[in-house]
Amino acid sequence: MNFEIDEQQRDFAASIDAALGAADVPAAVRAWAAGDTAPGRKVWSQLTDLGVTALLVAEKYDGIDAHPVDLVVAAERLGYWAVPGPVTESIAVAPILLADGERSAGLASGDLIATVALPPQVPYAVDAEFAGLVLVAGDGTIQDGQAGAVHDSVDPARKLFEVTATGTDQPADTQRAYEFGVLATAAQLVGAGQAMLDQSVSYAKQRTQFGRVIGSYQAIKHKLADVHIAVELARPLVYGAALSLAEGSPETARDVSAAKVAAADAALLAARSALQTHGAIGFTQEHDLSLLLLRVQALRSAWGDPTLHRRRVLEGLS
Repeated sequence: MNFEIDEQQRDFAASIDAALGAADVPAAVRAWAAGDTAPGRKVWSQLTDLGVTALLVAEKYDGIDAHPVDLVVAAERLGYWAVPGPVTESIAVAPILLADGERSAGLASGDLIATVALPPQVPYAVDAEFAGLVLVAGDGTIQDGQAGAVHDSVDPARKLFEVTATGTDQPADTQRAYEFGVLATAAQLVGAGQAMLDQSVSYAKQRTQFGRVIGSYQAIKHKLADVHIAVELARPLVYGAALSLAEGSPETARDVSAAKVAAADAALLAARSALQTHGAIGFTQEHDLSLLLLRVQALRSAWGDPTLHRRRVLEGLS
Protein backbone atom coordinates (compact mmCIF):
# COMPACT_ATOMS: atom_id res chain seq x y z
CA MET A 1 0.00 0.00 0.00
CA ASN A 2 1.34 3.42 -0.98
CA PHE A 3 1.10 6.02 1.79
CA GLU A 4 2.78 8.82 -0.14
CA ILE A 5 0.83 12.05 -0.17
CA ASP A 6 0.06 13.61 -3.54
CA GLU A 7 1.48 16.81 -5.00
CA GLN A 8 -1.43 18.94 -3.86
CA GLN A 9 -1.03 17.71 -0.29
CA ARG A 10 2.72 18.34 -0.40
CA ASP A 11 2.04 21.87 -1.58
CA PHE A 12 -0.46 22.30 1.25
CA ALA A 13 2.15 21.20 3.78
CA ALA A 14 4.72 23.52 2.22
CA SER A 15 2.34 26.48 2.41
CA ILE A 16 1.76 25.81 6.12
CA ASP A 17 5.52 25.60 6.70
CA ALA A 18 6.11 28.84 4.82
CA ALA A 19 3.47 30.71 6.82
CA LEU A 20 4.45 29.36 10.22
CA GLY A 21 8.15 29.63 9.52
CA ALA A 22 7.72 33.37 9.07
CA ALA A 23 5.35 33.81 12.02
CA ASP A 24 7.79 33.41 14.94
CA VAL A 25 5.65 30.70 16.50
CA PRO A 26 8.05 30.15 19.43
CA ALA A 27 7.47 33.74 20.55
CA ALA A 28 3.72 33.20 20.22
CA VAL A 29 3.94 30.04 22.36
CA ARG A 30 5.87 31.84 25.07
CA ALA A 31 3.41 34.74 25.04
CA TRP A 32 0.52 32.26 25.20
CA ALA A 33 2.01 30.60 28.26
CA ALA A 34 2.29 34.03 29.88
CA GLY A 35 -1.38 34.81 29.21
CA ASP A 36 -1.00 36.95 26.09
CA THR A 37 -2.87 35.19 23.28
CA ALA A 38 -2.66 38.04 20.74
CA PRO A 39 0.40 36.65 18.86
CA GLY A 40 -1.20 33.21 18.87
CA ARG A 41 -4.42 34.62 17.42
CA LYS A 42 -2.41 35.99 14.51
CA VAL A 43 -1.03 32.50 13.92
CA TRP A 44 -4.57 31.09 13.95
CA SER A 45 -5.62 33.78 11.49
CA GLN A 46 -2.95 32.53 9.11
CA LEU A 47 -4.21 28.98 9.52
CA THR A 48 -7.68 30.20 8.57
CA ASP A 49 -6.30 31.88 5.45
CA LEU A 50 -4.71 28.57 4.46
CA GLY A 51 -7.97 26.68 4.97
CA VAL A 52 -6.76 24.64 7.93
CA THR A 53 -9.68 25.57 10.18
CA ALA A 54 -12.15 24.59 7.45
CA LEU A 55 -10.72 21.16 6.64
CA LEU A 56 -13.41 18.97 8.23
CA VAL A 57 -16.31 21.40 7.94
CA ALA A 58 -18.99 20.52 5.39
CA GLU A 59 -19.01 22.46 2.12
CA LYS A 60 -22.49 23.83 2.77
CA TYR A 61 -21.00 25.73 5.71
CA ASP A 62 -18.15 27.07 3.56
CA GLY A 63 -15.85 24.27 4.64
CA ILE A 64 -13.61 22.03 2.57
CA ASP A 65 -15.01 18.65 3.64
CA ALA A 66 -11.51 17.27 3.24
CA HIS A 67 -10.28 13.70 3.53
CA PRO A 68 -8.86 12.67 6.93
CA VAL A 69 -5.46 12.32 5.27
CA ASP A 70 -5.55 16.06 4.59
CA LEU A 71 -6.16 16.60 8.29
CA VAL A 72 -3.10 14.49 9.08
CA VAL A 73 -0.98 16.50 6.65
CA ALA A 74 -1.99 19.74 8.37
CA ALA A 75 -1.83 18.45 11.94
CA GLU A 76 1.67 17.09 11.45
CA ARG A 77 2.91 20.50 10.34
CA LEU A 78 1.13 22.22 13.26
CA GLY A 79 2.85 19.77 15.60
CA TYR A 80 6.16 20.47 13.91
CA TRP A 81 5.84 24.17 14.69
CA ALA A 82 4.18 23.60 18.11
CA VAL A 83 1.25 25.89 17.30
CA PRO A 84 -0.49 27.00 20.53
CA GLY A 85 -4.19 26.64 21.22
CA PRO A 86 -6.84 23.90 20.99
CA VAL A 87 -5.59 22.54 17.67
CA THR A 88 -7.02 19.04 17.96
CA GLU A 89 -10.25 20.21 19.53
CA SER A 90 -11.14 23.03 17.15
CA ILE A 91 -9.80 21.68 13.86
CA ALA A 92 -10.46 17.95 14.20
CA VAL A 93 -13.08 17.30 16.90
CA ALA A 94 -15.55 20.19 16.95
CA PRO A 95 -16.41 19.89 13.21
CA ILE A 96 -17.45 16.27 13.80
CA LEU A 97 -19.45 17.10 16.91
CA LEU A 98 -21.25 20.06 15.34
CA ALA A 99 -21.64 18.29 11.98
CA ASP A 100 -24.72 19.89 10.39
CA GLY A 101 -24.96 22.66 12.95
CA GLU A 102 -24.80 26.20 11.65
CA ARG A 103 -21.98 27.02 14.05
CA SER A 104 -19.75 24.94 11.79
CA ALA A 105 -19.56 27.98 9.53
CA GLY A 106 -17.86 29.87 12.33
CA LEU A 107 -15.25 27.13 12.63
CA ALA A 108 -14.53 27.27 8.91
CA SER A 109 -14.18 31.06 8.86
CA GLY A 110 -12.00 31.13 11.95
CA ASP A 111 -14.49 33.37 13.73
CA LEU A 112 -15.18 30.55 16.17
CA ILE A 113 -12.47 28.53 17.88
CA ALA A 114 -13.70 25.59 19.94
CA THR A 115 -12.41 23.42 22.71
CA VAL A 116 -13.87 20.14 23.93
CA ALA A 117 -14.10 18.02 27.05
CA LEU A 118 -15.05 14.40 26.50
CA PRO A 119 -14.95 12.56 29.84
CA PRO A 120 -13.57 10.22 30.96
CA GLN A 121 -10.80 10.12 28.35
CA VAL A 122 -10.66 13.92 28.00
CA PRO A 123 -11.79 15.32 31.37
CA TYR A 124 -10.55 18.88 30.83
CA ALA A 125 -10.97 21.41 28.03
CA VAL A 126 -7.71 22.86 26.72
CA ASP A 127 -7.40 26.65 26.51
CA ALA A 128 -11.06 27.33 27.28
CA GLU A 129 -10.20 30.97 27.99
CA PHE A 130 -9.12 31.36 24.37
CA ALA A 131 -11.93 29.40 22.75
CA GLY A 132 -15.18 31.07 21.79
CA LEU A 133 -17.06 27.80 22.16
CA VAL A 134 -16.70 25.18 24.89
CA LEU A 135 -18.33 21.82 24.22
CA VAL A 136 -18.95 18.96 26.65
CA ALA A 137 -19.40 15.64 24.88
CA GLY A 138 -20.98 12.56 26.40
CA ASP A 139 -22.40 9.29 25.14
CA GLY A 140 -23.79 10.35 21.79
CA THR A 141 -24.63 13.89 22.87
CA ILE A 142 -23.01 17.29 23.24
CA GLN A 143 -23.81 20.34 25.32
CA ASP A 144 -22.40 23.81 25.48
CA GLY A 145 -20.16 24.22 28.49
CA GLN A 146 -18.80 26.85 30.80
CA ALA A 147 -15.17 26.94 31.90
CA GLY A 148 -14.42 26.65 35.59
CA ALA A 149 -11.25 26.07 37.57
CA VAL A 150 -7.98 26.05 35.66
CA HIS A 151 -5.18 23.54 36.10
CA ASP A 152 -1.60 23.87 34.93
CA SER A 153 -0.30 21.38 32.40
CA VAL A 154 3.24 20.09 32.03
CA ASP A 155 3.20 22.41 29.02
CA PRO A 156 2.63 25.99 30.27
CA ALA A 157 1.06 26.86 26.92
CA ARG A 158 -1.71 24.26 27.41
CA LYS A 159 -3.93 25.26 30.31
CA LEU A 160 -6.57 22.73 31.33
CA PHE A 161 -10.03 23.84 32.43
CA GLU A 162 -12.76 22.09 34.32
CA VAL A 163 -16.04 22.53 32.49
CA THR A 164 -19.70 22.43 33.44
CA ALA A 165 -22.40 21.59 30.92
CA THR A 166 -24.89 24.44 30.61
CA GLY A 167 -26.84 23.81 27.43
CA THR A 168 -29.37 21.25 26.30
CA ASP A 169 -28.36 17.86 24.95
CA GLN A 170 -27.88 17.63 21.21
CA PRO A 171 -27.14 14.41 19.31
CA ALA A 172 -23.58 14.01 18.06
CA ASP A 173 -21.27 11.27 16.83
CA THR A 174 -19.03 11.45 19.87
CA GLN A 175 -17.22 8.17 19.18
CA ARG A 176 -16.15 9.28 15.71
CA ALA A 177 -15.17 12.68 17.11
CA TYR A 178 -12.98 10.96 19.69
CA GLU A 179 -11.19 8.95 17.01
CA PHE A 180 -10.51 12.14 15.08
CA GLY A 181 -9.13 13.69 18.26
CA VAL A 182 -6.74 10.80 18.76
CA LEU A 183 -5.71 10.90 15.09
CA ALA A 184 -4.96 14.64 15.09
CA THR A 185 -2.97 14.34 18.31
CA ALA A 186 -0.94 11.44 16.89
CA ALA A 187 -0.16 13.48 13.79
CA GLN A 188 1.03 16.40 15.92
CA LEU A 189 3.31 14.05 17.85
CA VAL A 190 4.85 12.83 14.60
CA GLY A 191 5.43 16.43 13.56
CA ALA A 192 6.99 17.32 16.91
CA GLY A 193 9.23 14.28 16.73
CA GLN A 194 10.39 15.26 13.26
CA ALA A 195 11.06 18.82 14.41
CA MET A 196 13.23 17.66 17.31
CA LEU A 197 15.11 15.29 15.01
CA ASP A 198 15.79 18.11 12.55
CA GLN A 199 17.00 20.38 15.34
CA SER A 200 19.23 17.63 16.74
CA VAL A 201 20.80 16.88 13.36
CA SER A 202 21.48 20.58 12.81
CA TYR A 203 22.98 20.99 16.27
CA ALA A 204 25.11 17.85 15.94
CA LYS A 205 26.75 19.42 12.89
CA GLN A 206 27.78 22.48 14.92
CA ARG A 207 28.59 21.33 18.43
CA THR A 208 32.16 20.13 19.03
CA GLN A 209 33.54 17.89 21.74
CA PHE A 210 37.14 16.74 22.15
CA GLY A 211 37.99 18.67 19.01
CA ARG A 212 35.42 16.91 16.80
CA VAL A 213 31.91 17.75 15.64
CA ILE A 214 29.66 15.47 17.71
CA GLY A 215 27.75 14.44 14.61
CA SER A 216 30.83 12.52 13.51
CA TYR A 217 30.61 10.12 16.45
CA GLN A 218 29.00 6.77 15.66
CA ALA A 219 26.99 6.78 18.88
CA ILE A 220 25.31 10.06 17.91
CA LYS A 221 24.71 8.85 14.38
CA HIS A 222 23.08 5.67 15.63
CA LYS A 223 20.94 7.53 18.17
CA LEU A 224 19.59 9.95 15.58
CA ALA A 225 19.10 7.13 13.08
CA ASP A 226 16.96 5.33 15.66
CA VAL A 227 14.79 8.43 15.98
CA HIS A 228 14.48 8.73 12.21
CA ILE A 229 13.36 5.10 11.95
CA ALA A 230 10.84 5.50 14.78
CA VAL A 231 9.28 8.58 13.18
CA GLU A 232 9.18 6.96 9.74
CA LEU A 233 7.51 3.87 11.18
CA ALA A 234 4.90 5.92 13.03
CA ARG A 235 3.96 8.12 10.07
CA PRO A 236 2.37 5.37 7.89
CA LEU A 237 0.40 4.13 10.88
CA VAL A 238 -1.09 7.61 11.24
CA TYR A 239 -1.97 7.73 7.55
CA GLY A 240 -3.39 4.22 7.78
CA ALA A 241 -5.59 5.30 10.67
CA ALA A 242 -6.83 8.21 8.58
CA LEU A 243 -7.83 5.79 5.84
CA SER A 244 -9.63 3.59 8.37
CA LEU A 245 -11.61 6.60 9.55
CA ALA A 246 -12.44 7.63 6.00
CA GLU A 247 -13.68 4.14 5.10
CA GLY A 248 -15.55 3.55 8.35
CA SER A 249 -13.51 0.41 8.95
CA PRO A 250 -14.53 -1.81 11.90
CA GLU A 251 -10.84 -1.74 12.89
CA THR A 252 -10.78 2.05 13.19
CA ALA A 253 -10.33 2.11 16.98
CA ARG A 254 -7.46 -0.37 16.76
CA ASP A 255 -5.76 1.51 13.92
CA VAL A 256 -6.13 4.94 15.52
CA SER A 257 -4.81 3.70 18.85
CA ALA A 258 -1.86 1.95 17.19
CA ALA A 259 -1.01 5.24 15.47
CA LYS A 260 -1.19 7.15 18.75
CA VAL A 261 1.05 4.66 20.56
CA ALA A 262 3.66 4.63 17.79
CA ALA A 263 3.61 8.41 17.43
CA ALA A 264 3.92 8.95 21.19
CA ASP A 265 6.82 6.49 21.44
CA ALA A 266 8.61 8.07 18.48
CA ALA A 267 8.17 11.59 19.84
CA LEU A 268 9.38 10.55 23.29
CA LEU A 269 12.48 8.92 21.77
CA ALA A 270 13.07 12.08 19.74
CA ALA A 271 12.74 14.20 22.88
CA ARG A 272 15.21 12.11 24.85
CA SER A 273 17.71 12.03 22.00
CA ALA A 274 17.36 15.76 21.37
CA LEU A 275 18.02 16.54 25.01
CA GLN A 276 21.05 14.25 25.05
CA THR A 277 22.37 15.79 21.84
CA HIS A 278 21.87 19.37 22.95
CA GLY A 279 22.83 18.88 26.56
CA ALA A 280 21.39 21.01 29.34
CA ILE A 281 20.96 24.03 27.05
CA GLY A 282 18.11 22.23 25.29
CA PHE A 283 15.89 22.38 28.36
CA THR A 284 16.42 26.03 29.16
CA GLN A 285 13.44 28.30 28.64
CA GLU A 286 15.42 30.39 26.17
CA HIS A 287 15.96 27.47 23.80
CA ASP A 288 13.13 26.66 21.38
CA LEU A 289 13.71 22.93 21.84
CA SER A 290 12.23 23.21 25.34
CA LEU A 291 8.85 24.14 23.84
CA LEU A 292 8.73 20.90 21.90
CA LEU A 293 9.95 18.82 24.83
CA LEU A 294 7.07 20.06 26.97
CA ARG A 295 4.52 19.81 24.16
CA VAL A 296 5.37 16.15 23.58
CA GLN A 297 4.95 15.33 27.26
CA ALA A 298 1.51 16.97 27.21
CA LEU A 299 0.33 15.38 23.96
CA ARG A 300 1.42 11.86 24.95
CA SER A 301 -1.40 11.71 27.49
CA ALA A 302 -3.87 13.92 25.60
CA TRP A 303 -6.87 12.10 24.12
CA GLY A 304 -5.94 8.92 25.94
CA ASP A 305 -2.60 7.92 27.41
CA PRO A 306 -0.42 5.13 25.92
CA THR A 307 -1.77 2.56 28.38
CA LEU A 308 -5.36 3.15 27.26
CA HIS A 309 -4.43 2.95 23.59
CA ARG A 310 -2.32 -0.18 24.01
CA ARG A 311 -5.35 -1.75 25.64
CA ARG A 312 -7.53 -0.76 22.69
CA VAL A 313 -5.01 -2.26 20.27
CA LEU A 314 -4.98 -5.50 22.25
CA GLU A 315 -8.78 -5.60 22.31
CA GLY A 316 -8.84 -4.98 18.57
CA LEU A 317 -6.50 -7.90 17.95
CA SER A 318 -8.26 -10.36 20.25
